[in-house]
Amino acid sequence: MINEIEIGRSKRASQAYSLDDVAIVPDRRTRDPKDVSVTWQIDAFEFSTPILGAPMDSVMSPDTAIQLGQLGGLGVLNLEGLWTRYDDPTAVLEEISALRSESARRADPAITRKLQQLYAAPIQPELITERITQIRESGVVVAGSLTPQRTQEHYQTVIDAGVDIFVIRGTTVSAEHVSKTTEPLNLKQFIYELDVPVIVGGAAGYTPAMHLMRTGAAGVLVGFGGGASSTTRRTLGIHAPMATAIAEVAAARRDYIEESGGRYVHVIADGGVGNSGDMVKALAMGADAVMLGTALARAEEAPGDGWHWGMEAVHEASPRGDRVKVGTVAPMEQLLFGPSHETTGSSNLVGALRRAMATTGYSTLKEFQRVDVVVSPYEADRF
Repeated sequence: MINEIEIGRSKRASQAYSLDDVAIVPDRRTRDPKDVSVTWQIDAFEFSTPILGAPMDSVMSPDTAIQLGQLGGLGVLNLEGLWTRYDDPTAVLEEISALRSESARRADPAITRKLQQLYAAPIQPELITERITQIRESGVVVAGSLTPQRTQEHYQTVIDAGVDIFVIRGTTVSAEHVSKTTEPLNLKQFIYELDVPVIVGGAAGYTPAMHLMRTGAAGVLVGFGGGASSTTRRTLGIHAPMATAIAEVAAARRDYIEESGGRYVHVIADGGVGNSGDMVKALAMGADAVMLGTALARAEEAPGDGWHWGMEAVHEASPRGDRVKVGTVAPMEQLLFGPSHETTGSSNLVGALRRAMATTGYSTLKEFQRVDVVVSPYEADRF
């Protein structure tokens, strides 16, 4: 049962925790990090690291999706982004990186307006095919992402191009979207008719996650756009503290296994996982894998060149994100596997995960989900 607190006489609320509010606790034998397995499998596809590259233009290009795949992860290409709107988006990416703010605030309306203009170019179906083909020819698993609003329009092109894993990603995705003006996507029927595994989200609670699992989804993304570039909390008042959200969705997974007679749906933390410590705690709370945006935007090869933004930032009517400076830390391989020269958890992500699992005595990710955690609100260093 979730503890409730009284905000006022007419409103009660459940207590929720962010990843900063929790910590894992070593309380059993330790292991050698070399003996730890961080492999992850969804459907027929096995990966040597539990890392997905977020479908954001500052993070994943066809080239970085290929590189991440060759390094053991899964790169998810944004099929509504610059790579499917421009034959060669290099100049557009350089223009976005070169934008200079005339405002002292992080949220500069002039930059937002320019992003909206650049993303107003139409999506070209032939470019969807070309980008997916490019990734497929490299021999890695191919994953592409559409929002629910664009799925019915472009999914057949995506399937025909040979995608291996289909991702439907939005600020929030429900199994029961209601509209009086448009025909909503029938998620259950859509997934049933596809021959490829589908990952859907975000979701941040037990009930919506359970509904998504019942559609036949292979994986559920947990989060409400809580990354470094998102302003959903400010603009919509929606926020999902990730530690609690992951634990709630993991509980839905547990109960759905019993309800469905053994069907396992993967839980993927998406948002608010900015460093290796966040990744470790997300997996400890019950996630099977993590979808990284900011963390991978810091790679030298990232198309954002040290800048980071998402599709929420370019919405034509209600932008809910900023272009933020995250800097460049290391080449992607070093960012994932080290060696690290950073003390911030921004590189050697997989090495840090291995060490955390070894320190607490667990040898597999599924075992690590049982690690003890404590509520320990974060306090910034005072020096």
